[in-house]
Amino acid sequence: MLRLLQILLVLLIVRALWRLWMGIRRGLHEHGAVRGGGAAVPLFRDPVCGTYVVPGRALALRDGGLVRYFCSERCRDEFARAPRDSR
Repeated sequence: MLRLLQILLVLLIVRALWRLWMGIRRGLHEHGAVRGGGAAVPLFRDPVCGTYVVPGRALALRDGGLVRYFCSERCRDEFARAPRDSR
């Protein structure tokens, strides 16, 4: 009777490990498929502090013919106050 319980316990452990392994493999496969389809978003460097920002979330300022992107109002205002020659 004890031997039978030991065999059942080993089989349950093997089954649990197998299901865990298959779940990990399936999760990695599905996760990779979802990640691969995204489009790259260009980043622009804040000219004051050097932080890279996404244009859709950044503050913009037109400087001559260029559009400059900033991470914060403080950086944008500091850039706007600076003399044009130092840019």
